[in-house]
Amino acid sequence: MAYASITKPSLHFNTVTYTGNAASSRAITGVGFQPDMTWIKNRDDGTRYHVLADVVRGVNGSGGMKLLYPNDNQAQNTSDTANIKTLDSDGFTVGSDNNVNKNSDKIVAWNWKAGNAQGSSNTDGSTNTTYTSVNAAAGFSISQYAGSGSLATVGHGLGAAPEVVLIKSSSHTENWTLLHTGLGAGYYGYMNSSNAYGGSGSNTSFFNNTAPTNSVFTVNTDGAINGSGKTYMAYCFKSIKGYSKMGSYVGNQSANGNFVYLGFEPALIIFKNTGANENWAMFDNKRDTYYNPVKKFLQPNDSAADNNSLVDFLSNGFKLRQNEYRMSQSNTIIYMAFAKHPLVANVGASIPNTAR
Repeated sequence: MAYASITKPSLHFNTVTYTGNAASSRAITGVGFQPDMTWIKNRDDGTRYHVLADVVRGVNGSGGMKLLYPNDNQAQNTSDTANIKTLDSDGFTVGSDNNVNKNSDKIVAWNWKAGNAQGSSNTDGSTNTTYTSVNAAAGFSISQYAGSGSLATVGHGLGAAPEVVLIKSSSHTENWTLLHTGLGAGYYGYMNSSNAYGGSGSNTSFFNNTAPTNSVFTVNTDGAINGSGKTYMAYCFKSIKGYSKMGSYVGNQSANGNFVYLGFEPALIIFKNTGANENWAMFDNKRDTYYNPVKKFLQPNDSAADNNSLVDFLSNGFKLRQNEYRMSQSNTIIYMAFAKHPLVANVGASIPNTAR
């Protein structure tokens, strides 16, 4: 039982749910900290987009945040005033848009803490970032950089090598491109697509088949991550004992599915079957409360409403309870997991965390 370095994960990541009321300005509280990235999805309406705002891109000058849409490749929206309006001390404020506040619909919001400020330029790489906001303790940073169109490195500020780098052009129509070291830097995937991961394991056009280091990640010439004249956002994640885990496993194609050890009870898990054209899946502990299995999931690559599968959220990891092609096929499945509670909080904790 490894002691955790973060004893209260909800100070760095937390999910909140609410029911929309179509108010023109509505404060959502209960996050427990000021979020630096908020990702919202309408759970009932299968036509509504995922919506993401962050502290680095900030406000648009018209009374709202600059918005990206995780399930779509379009450039950021810089004029919307009715979606996410502000990031607040204990949550965020939304407008009346149906994506984030449709009357009577159930809504979910996932929230991460970075540096609680826009940050400053990181100069560790050959390409300097415009801004980098860092929460090194929780292994999360948000960076903005300008593409060069040639092989480059970009600083992430974490002080340790990230295992996930998610990149999106904010200025142009480009896919959300994800490097996950559980599969390797010679592969690439698109979070806004159900497609299997691309690359042969030695692909160089995206990440130059080069794993991130303690200070930088590498981008090559593909326009999705490093086109000349384009602006990009990079969201970097590093596993932190007792708080987060970026990993992979090979599915066993069984209803008695894989058990994956995390060292904590999960609050959020994001899955992708990298070897097949299958949708992504996001499960959390706030849409299904109290009892196992957790059933409800959303798909980052499309606008679908809540769907159902079966996953046990355990005190020390998760257990698949259904032969679900997204998570159980005999391919490499990558995941990102964030904690509700560490298994053992600290040296003085005599009783390990229990499951749901």
